[in-house]
Amino acid sequence: MPSPEQSEYAATLLRRARSDAAAAHVLAGSPEAGDDVVGFHAQQAVEKSLKAVLVTHGTEFPRTHDLAFLLDVAAEAGIAPPENVRDGAWLTPWAAQLRYDEGQAQLDRDVALEVADAAIDWAGSVIA
Repeated sequence: MPSPEQSEYAATLLRRARSDAAAAHVLAGSPEAGDDVVGFHAQQAVEKSLKAVLVTHGTEFPRTHDLAFLLDVAAEAGIAPPENVRDGAWLTPWAAQLRYDEGQAQLDRDVALEVADAAIDWAGSVIA
């Protein structure tokens, strides 16, 4: 059972994840918003959702944006996110690298939003 502090921090992370997902949804519909911004907010929603669940389970993790790493930490702790959340590790580069690269990476906005929403739904069900 999480401590009151862990529960509060997990709830804060989940609120922030929801805020990032809301931003991603709004921006995804704007032709002026680049994939870098939409991808960043989708990645952040998944990252914060994963961290909220880890906190709830009392699992420590270093500061990182690497979703694959966080998923490995979860697996080591016996936490099994749904497959669509596990498959979302491809969003990791959108946290920083693709925000600054001049490359031509394109984001599948619909899939990014689906992963973000799935991560939030899952984390909400775990934390509740």
